[in-house]
Order: sequence, then C-alpha cells, then structure tokens
Amino acid sequence: MKSKVVVVLAIAAMTVLATSCEKLKARDQLGKGVQAFKSAQYPQAVEHFKTAVQLDPTYPTARLYLATAYMMQYVPGAESPENMQMASAAQDQFQKVLDQKPSKSSEELAIAYIALLYFNEKKLDDAKQWYEKLVTVNPKSKEAYYTLGVIAWTKTFAPRMEVRAKLSMKPEDPGPIKDKKVREELAAKNLPIAEEGIKDLQAALQIDPEYDDAMAYMNLLLREKADLEDSPAAYKKDTEEADNWVQKSLETRKIKAERKPTGGGITTDTK
Repeated sequence: MKSKVVVVLAIAAMTVLATSCEKLKARDQLGKGVQAFKSAQYPQAVEHFKTAVQLDPTYPTARLYLATAYMMQYVPGAESPENMQMASAAQDQFQKVLDQKPSKSSEELAIAYIALLYFNEKKLDDAKQWYEKLVTVNPKSKEAYYTLGVIAWTKTFAPRMEVRAKLSMKPEDPGPIKDKKVREELAAKNLPIAEEGIKDLQAALQIDPEYDDAMAYMNLLLREKADLEDSPAAYKKDTEEADNWVQKSLETRKIKAERKPTGGGITTDTK
C-alpha cells in the first residue's frame, strides 16, 4: 500500500513539474513575441504567441497579444481574403480571451478591439452592439459613446442624402425635407437613430466637456434631425444649435492648441 502511495505522489510531482515547465516555456515564447511585436514584426510575433498559447492555453496575456498581433496586420478598407481572414482571426482570439473570464482590464481591451474591428469592417450593427457592451463594462469610456454617435450619423446620412437627391434638393438647400410623406417615412427610420446618437454624444461630453470631436458630430447629428422636423421653425432651431456646436468645437480646439507647450530652446545672443 505504501509503495502505491509513493507511486501516486511521484506521478503527481512529475505532472506538476511538467506543467511548470510548460508554463515557463510559454512565458519565454511570450517574451520573444513581445520583442517581435515591439519591432513591428507581427507575423513572427504571431508565431511566438501561438506557441505560448499552445503551451499554456489558460495564459490570457499570451492570447491577448496573439489577437492584437493579428489585428495589427489587418488593413481597414482592404477586402482581400487574406486581410479579412486576419480580422476574423483577431476577433476569434479576442472572443477566446473573453471566454476565459479575464481581468476587467483585459475584458475591456478585448471588447474595445472587437468593436473597432467591426467598425473598420463597416459592420455597423455589430460594432454598435460591442460598443454598447464596452460602456457597460466601462461607463466612463468617452470613446465608446463617441463612436456610437459616429455610427448613428453614418447610418442616417446616406439615406437622407438619397432622399434629398430624389426630391431634387441640393445639399445646401434648407430643410426640412419638402415632401411630407417621404419625410415622415424617413423620420420613422432615421429619427430614433439620430436621437440615440445625440444622447451618446451628450454622454461623451459629460465625461469630457472638451471633447471637440464629439462636438463636431453633435453638429452633424442635429442636422440629420433638422431635416426630419415638421416645420421650418423646428428646422431652424436644430440648425442654430448645430451651428453653436460648430463654434464650440472650434473654440475648444483653439483653447487646447494654446495650452500646448510651444517648446523652448537655448538661444544665443549674438548682439
């Protein structure tokens, strides 16, 4: 009986030792991958991170780096099969990071990158869903709220301009959209999107009152809303508010520029 216990303990010790060795090898591969990553050698980094994950599948840092290395090789706007495969590989690995119940910071990073990938792929509904997850995880993410506003404008702008073109309204022609029936049909679809986007931008501005990019999109979304109003007076009110946001954006950018250090140097008096 004693000999059996010794054998069991020996096997257990060997298992622990083997596991420890695998983890050490995984961390070595991670280190090599990080060096390649910092040198922008992303294909080489991927191979090191893949090996690290194979050696230790429960190593969230290695998987997060692997996903990020795939993402760094994705070129937004390029639709080649190889490029789309890179995006898919990144999304798959980020999802696996989330499946492993990582730390809050890793969870936030994975969600943010998945959202960004969908946004860059112009899969706006998917991007919106993931940015909404991001603000659930981090209610102080002004970038997430801002991007939700951008998505809202992107989804409403083209349909509105198509309607204007069909009604022979030039982009500079004042609104609202002159055909009541057409306007109401478009408002039923676009107005909730625009109003939700405005709320998201307001949330971003509550977090950062000097978020000038959010101010710029407040202007754009208010113009989307203005064209769907029922009267010229309501249209005028929205466009005046939009103009105010344009002015606020310009003033804020000027203030920020004035805050930046001009950078001094040693001067030599040659007099």
